[in-house]
Amino acid sequence: MNVSATDAIPNTVTYTYTETDVTLPSNLAANTVTFSDHDISSGLVRKIVSKPETRILSDQRLIPSHINQIYDELYVIHQKLQQENSAQQEYALQLQKREHFLAEREALLFKHEAALTKIRGVEEEVHAKFQIIKEQHEAEVKQLSETLKEKTKESKRLKSSFDTLKEMNDSLKKQKTSLFLKLSDVSEQNKKMEVQARKVQARLENLQRKHEFLTIQKSKDVSQAMQEIKSVKQEKMAATSKVCKGPFNSHVYELLTVLMDWISDQFLKVKIEEEGRDNQTLTYTQEKCAKLLPIVAEQLQWMPFVNPKLHMPVIKFIYWAIRQLNCGTQHSTMTSTMRRLGEDIFKGIGTKEKQHGSSEQPAESKPKIAAFFKSSILPLRFVSTLIVLKTVTQADYLAQAFDSLCVDLKTDEGKALFLEYQSVPVILSHLRISSRGLLSNAIDGLLQMTMESGFLQPFLEACSNESFFRTCSVLLRNPKLDLPIVEKLSIILQKLSRIKSNKKMFELFTIHLMIQELQRTTHPNHAFLCINLNSILFNLGLTKTNSLISSLSTGH
Repeated sequence: MNVSATDAIPNTVTYTYTETDVTLPSNLAANTVTFSDHDISSGLVRKIVSKPETRILSDQRLIPSHINQIYDELYVIHQKLQQENSAQQEYALQLQKREHFLAEREALLFKHEAALTKIRGVEEEVHAKFQIIKEQHEAEVKQLSETLKEKTKESKRLKSSFDTLKEMNDSLKKQKTSLFLKLSDVSEQNKKMEVQARKVQARLENLQRKHEFLTIQKSKDVSQAMQEIKSVKQEKMAATSKVCKGPFNSHVYELLTVLMDWISDQFLKVKIEEEGRDNQTLTYTQEKCAKLLPIVAEQLQWMPFVNPKLHMPVIKFIYWAIRQLNCGTQHSTMTSTMRRLGEDIFKGIGTKEKQHGSSEQPAESKPKIAAFFKSSILPLRFVSTLIVLKTVTQADYLAQAFDSLCVDLKTDEGKALFLEYQSVPVILSHLRISSRGLLSNAIDGLLQMTMESGFLQPFLEACSNESFFRTCSVLLRNPKLDLPIVEKLSIILQKLSRIKSNKKMFELFTIHLMIQELQRTTHPNHAFLCINLNSILFNLGLTKTNSLISSLSTGH
């Protein structure tokens, strides 16, 4: 009985209760059945409670002790089985969780394996493409190396030819240097001869002016001596006559200046502006100017006694009369008068004691001076400057006149006067290669007018004529023309080339051909001149240069 019960216990786990019921007595079986009907997870409390109840029953019923002992052993086994069952359930739950974790990890591994498979395919494709690119690169490197070898051979050939040309150039430079030295010696000798000739010519002109001045002074001294004798005999009458003579002379000069102003504006200036005048009218006007000009030149001696406001009409009349004479042949017959006029206007006229002085002259009265070229009034000074430029031949006087002109042309009023008095022909008369010292000053005066202003377009229109382009053509044909002069002249021609109608003038005097030759022979280091030359050709439609060059030269 005991052996069968003990043998059944270790061999069974899930069927513990049924086997026990088979081996136990009937009274114990009932108790065990009631116990086995409870849930396994009911807890230890119920199990503990059921044990004392069975004991009470067994005590009541007087069960044998060995049966109780067996029952106790079975109860202990039952408790152990329940503990093992709960442990197994917990372990099953752990296994279930681990199985779920492993399933998730297995799915993740499958994904990783698929990704690795794709990467292996891409890697193989990349390796294949890399191999193709490597082969292409090697082929290109081989081809480039062959090309480099050919270029190296060609550069060596070019270097040898360049060395040969360099040697030839050095020999030509040496020849050029020797020729230049010889030419410089000849030019120095030529300059010395020119200086000597100028000195002789200036001396001759000074002697002529001195002779003319002395003859005039003698005639004046005779008349002034007669006046002094009369003034000594009639002192009182002379004093009263001076009081009455001033207003009378001033009114006469006012009338004369108004007439001069009217003649200048209505006849002399208009006649110069007209084109295609008949010779009869021109000759008549010049004859009248030739008669009036010496008389007006004599009246300059009385300008210190006249109101300074009346100086401008006289100087204006002299200027337009000279311009009229310059149009014909009358100017050559009045050389001395012109020179005297220019010197008087340049130096100014001062009062002398013999002209207006007497024993009764107040001691505090200061000598009066009529300043024309050195006047502080801009219009009077400007017209006087133009007269000096037209009449004087002394280089120092002309240089001062050009300096004054350039200063006045920096103002808008000076530019307006330049256009009003048609000053371009006056400047053109000095644009000669023979007067090299004044050539730069004359072009500087024209450059002042080329500045961007409201006077630029009228100035360009005043230069758009045959006389101006003829003068420029003569200058450009001279091989001795200095580079700064060419640069300044190119600025003016560049402005003129923007006027479409001037293209005929460029072609008429073949200036466009000279510009092309200058462009070909000018060194690239002279960038400013190259830009202006290219711009001129571009404006004339003779080259396809970049528009940027044209804009740059326009800005300069």
